[in-house]
Amino acid sequence: MNNNENTSPNKAPTHKSKSDPIVEVSGLCKWFGDFCALFDINFSVNFGEKIVICGPSGSGKSTLIRCLNQLEEHQIGTIRIDGKEVKPGMKNIEEIRREVGMVFQSFNLFPHLSVLDNLTIGPIRNRGMNKNDASEMAMELLDRVHISEQANKFPMQLSGGQQQRVAIARALCMKPKLMLFDEPTSALDPEMISGVLDVMVELAEGGMTMICVTHEMGFARQVGDRVIFMDDAEIVETSDPETFFSNPETDRAKLFLSQLLSH
Repeated sequence: MNNNENTSPNKAPTHKSKSDPIVEVSGLCKWFGDFCALFDINFSVNFGEKIVICGPSGSGKSTLIRCLNQLEEHQIGTIRIDGKEVKPGMKNIEEIRREVGMVFQSFNLFPHLSVLDNLTIGPIRNRGMNKNDASEMAMELLDRVHISEQANKFPMQLSGGQQQRVAIARALCMKPKLMLFDEPTSALDPEMISGVLDVMVELAEGGMTMICVTHEMGFARQVGDRVIFMDDAEIVETSDPETFFSNPETDRAKLFLSQLLSH
């Protein structure tokens, strides 16, 4: 294995102290035409923190997380990832995206590639790893998400939960400093959700910096360091999970939780 590459998947990348921010967002605003999707968003995330973003549908959660790596471009405000400003139209955005893994609602796997090839294509093309090293790392990561026996199958041969675990392993293959999850269990059948959440819990316990948009409140309480509650394009409330779930400050958060937890 190439000694210049730390390919071990067993630990989150080692970075600065937890008092240092990896994400800094200031005054962020985003419109789609006349519709305001995000208004005056301000927050930061330190290395090793696990942030859960929740709120009703249409509140801006997914738009916010997609702005962080410029899958959606913002019009006003500042985003910094590991000290680098993320600007609309920036030519070197791929340098940012290499450090930020993202797992979507849909799995976004390449259907014509095997599971193993889905994992190795990024490290080979974007990080210059040779095929043997990339394959070894990919197999270790597939084992980590408990799906190594599926390495030679194609995505359509897998269940939704299995595909989502492959998507998580693929993101980890790039050895990101930050993982973004955009409602990763929303497209799964109920019996498949727990397996994906278990993998995310293991990542959190391993020290990975994570921002998760989710309606899985049990997961939020278990792994979140902070909960950011959004409604109507704004951050309404930010607190630790225990406070948020037991004593939310705002009427909007109280209504959201009462509706969610009554289902």
